[in-house]
Amino acid sequence: MDIIFQLGLIIIPAGAVLITAIFFMRKSGERDIRSIQLELKKERQTFFLPNRVDAYQRTVLLMERIHPNSLVMRHNNPGLPAAAMQVTLLESIRNEYEHNMAQQIFISKESWDLVKKAKDETTRIIHLAGQQMETTSLGMDLSSKIFEIVAEVGVLPTEIAVDILKKELQGLF
Repeated sequence: MDIIFQLGLIIIPAGAVLITAIFFMRKSGERDIRSIQLELKKERQTFFLPNRVDAYQRTVLLMERIHPNSLVMRHNNPGLPAAAMQVTLLESIRNEYEHNMAQQIFISKESWDLVKKAKDETTRIIHLAGQQMETTSLGMDLSSKIFEIVAEVGVLPTEIAVDILKKELQGLF
């Protein structure tokens, strides 16, 4: 019995020391892993942040360029037949969008979906204005009708998208 008691006096403290050592080693390992993860996150952010900022800037520029008022002013040709002007405006939207499609890699899916929706709504406005033109209507008539529709709509999807993109970009900092 005396041997069992002496073994107990040795094993119990040794077990307590072993458990304590394991506990602290595990905590230290978790801290090291968190530290490495934080460092990797910082490196990724340092590498990707400039690309993300550029993507937000380019996407905002896309929204500004396909805004109906901007399109009409940029492609203003009052003597052009309305149908030809409509085609020009729609081609411009398509080209701008296709030129900036890669930006979706760096912005959120929700924001890119909003950008697509804004593009589609702008296309609908131009189609709607075009449907209300006579065959003899000129680009000036189409422009006026687009401005009327824009005034009726109020806040356009391109404007909403720009606001959300700006807020999302500010959230990165």
